[in-house]
Amino acid sequence: MDEGSVRDRSRLLGDSNYHDDPDNNPSQLAFLLHFVKSSGPPQIVALCLIIALALGSTIGVVPSVVEDRYARLHHGYSGEPCVELVKENRPHECTLGNEDAQNSAAMASFVSNTLTFVTSSLMGSISDEKGRRGIMLLGIGLSVMAPLNLVLIQLFPNMDPFLYYASHGASGLVSWIAIALSSLSDVMPPMWRAPSFGLVLAGFSMGFALSPILAVFLSHLGVSIFALGILVAGFVFACVSLPETLSPDASEKAKRKRLAEQPKTETGVEVIKYTLLRPMKELMILNRSRLFRLLSALAFFSGCIGTADQTLLLYYLEENFGFNDKDIAILFLTIGTMGIFVQTVVLKPLNSLIGERRIIIVAFLVGALHNYLYGVAKAKSTIFISATVAGFTGMSFPTISAIKSNNVDELEQGRIQGALYSLSSLSSALGPMMLRYVYHKTKNGGGFGKGTMFIFGGGLYLIATFCAWLLPEEQANSNLKKEAKKRNSLIDFDKESFDYGTACGKAEESIGSR
Repeated sequence: MDEGSVRDRSRLLGDSNYHDDPDNNPSQLAFLLHFVKSSGPPQIVALCLIIALALGSTIGVVPSVVEDRYARLHHGYSGEPCVELVKENRPHECTLGNEDAQNSAAMASFVSNTLTFVTSSLMGSISDEKGRRGIMLLGIGLSVMAPLNLVLIQLFPNMDPFLYYASHGASGLVSWIAIALSSLSDVMPPMWRAPSFGLVLAGFSMGFALSPILAVFLSHLGVSIFALGILVAGFVFACVSLPETLSPDASEKAKRKRLAEQPKTETGVEVIKYTLLRPMKELMILNRSRLFRLLSALAFFSGCIGTADQTLLLYYLEENFGFNDKDIAILFLTIGTMGIFVQTVVLKPLNSLIGERRIIIVAFLVGALHNYLYGVAKAKSTIFISATVAGFTGMSFPTISAIKSNNVDELEQGRIQGALYSLSSLSSALGPMMLRYVYHKTKNGGGFGKGTMFIFGGGLYLIATFCAWLLPEEQANSNLKKEAKKRNSLIDFDKESFDYGTACGKAEESIGSR
């Protein structure tokens, strides 16, 4: 008898465990209880909070520190720190330093995401065999290097920011977040994966919401030291408490599957060839079906604009709107608070109501709107309004991740998460470069002026919306997949294994008790 028949039999016989099945009790409380009691998900969310708090606290520090350092090293500036000067009084050297900082940030993002593109699918496939924990620890360890170099830049006045951006780029060798999503897929039922991934983003949002406030009360060096300390503490926490979620049985099956698919390698040259080509082979899972090809397009467009917004927005706001530490703190408090609200309160019921496909459509339409508002903004108030609605765009990432997870078996969770994250990383590498190109062509009056790059980003979100509309609904929506599974289980119901006498007796007892 299959799983669906067992559930139907349990329901008819009055089995109390029926109500503990997530397919039959999809309430918000049941989801949260299952999430908290699972081994792995709570630790991953805690890590996301710690890492976001560490990295987010330096978001407003990096542009100010690096802009001033480039102005002094590259353009001969020797006055007051650029960040302490109001926009109208900033010398040309500070403006040039800001442009150097934006170019370096875009290049570091390009390098980091290119490395992730090359390695993420392979790391995901390896995690299907070797386990999730070790690869996650390696990725978190690499993320410590950039904050360390940020502290050193401020301790040594003549140190070039190159080492900071180089270490930031090198962190892309191992993307621990893709492995974390695979770890969640190991323990969470399909219909709860989208809100589970949303809670991961909520952890990030909470960290980013709180962290910039530190820059208001501490010096830039103090914030940087705090970020480094808490990131080291997060790494220690991961070493001590992070469990392995991949079962030994799933690991063994994944190994046998890979060996069955692996070509014979009799010479050293063949071994080297297989090793070099394996990352591209792992990526071919994205061409398996129309659904995966559409998901790849969604990941590409959303990655382009999402990363470009994260990488370039603060530089744009500091240069054109005179944002200071207080403004940045308010901005990220707004973005983080809305992110927490959307991921913890809105996503789960909305997913049950309209399904994953329509959630992605809504998220991308909101993305087009808030990028347009960034581009046409003339005052800080418009920026804050745009940041408020931007939280709804964040629904797309966990939802896309859930769809791809729901359409592969347990042996390929790491592979599919890594492959799609690789593609997303490629787009994230190209996105900031594309928007910087648009900026250079329009900053002196072309198009809509300096904000044209964000309007261009809004146009890409509209293209992504059309791709989301093309998603096959029966494959994209977990609630439709669940209903189809129930219908099939009723059609294939095993009559010989069902005890009609017991069922009728239960029914008679129920009627008699009335």
